[in-house]
Amino acid sequence: MQVVRYADAGGEVHIGVLDGDELRAVPGVGRLSELLGQDLADIEHALRNAAHRPATHARAEVTPLPPIDGRTELWAAGVTYRRSREARVEESTEKTVYEKVYEAQRPELFFKAPAWRVVTDGEPITVRADSALNVPEPELAVVANAAGHPVGYLVANDVSSRSIEGENPLYLPQAKIYAGSAALSWGIRPFFELPEVSEKSALAIEMTMTRAGETVFAGTTSTTELRRSPAELLDWLYRGLPFPEGAVLCTGTGIVPGMDVTLRPGDQVRITIEEVGTLVNPVRLSG
Repeated sequence: MQVVRYADAGGEVHIGVLDGDELRAVPGVGRLSELLGQDLADIEHALRNAAHRPATHARAEVTPLPPIDGRTELWAAGVTYRRSREARVEESTEKTVYEKVYEAQRPELFFKAPAWRVVTDGEPITVRADSALNVPEPELAVVANAAGHPVGYLVANDVSSRSIEGENPLYLPQAKIYAGSAALSWGIRPFFELPEVSEKSALAIEMTMTRAGETVFAGTTSTTELRRSPAELLDWLYRGLPFPEGAVLCTGTGIVPGMDVTLRPGDQVRITIEEVGTLVNPVRLSG
């Protein structure tokens, strides 16, 4: 089962559960953010109840929409994999900053995008025109309700400018937050269908960059390499910061291309996370 947000042929937006090619709208729920305002028991009841209702739409008849809306915010964690720490040290003029945050008790957390800036599967991501080195960052994203409990999981692409962040860590917002820098897979894999994801779980993550049909980079990792579990990261995110309509948190990347690899307009990025889903996006230059 996947929880999805979509528009029907008349443009009306629905929240539904996807099973194969059949969609079943969740009764009484017009926005995902409404669902995330509820407790886990009520969310599970609503989704399971919808799954047993007659199909309301066929997948081919609808337009997929990003799985985030309302006042739900997209956040991200940095330097949660050893490979990420190594890459940040390699690119940065301030190397000790990244070495310290990897070992520190408090994680690096940063705002990534409001709901309306997020794109989904098949929609273009962008690279900054004022950046010389840009990369996709494949990440497991955890969807949380207002209480900070994991509701489900997504595939995320935290597109980033390595050259801007590498010049000065204080430029992180400009390296991370711009139009087309945040993509989420269409369907949320609900928490009750996926075993608890922790630092000891083993979900394979794969990413491929292609250019004119040729692979320019391919990498793999596993959630076993996560230094902090999604639940731990959520605990830090929700400290002193309420999310009445929930939040989506990208948990960091363990796949970082070498300094000789950069995204170009016309490229395509494909990310797959075992048991969660796949996210494919073409690349264009920011306006």
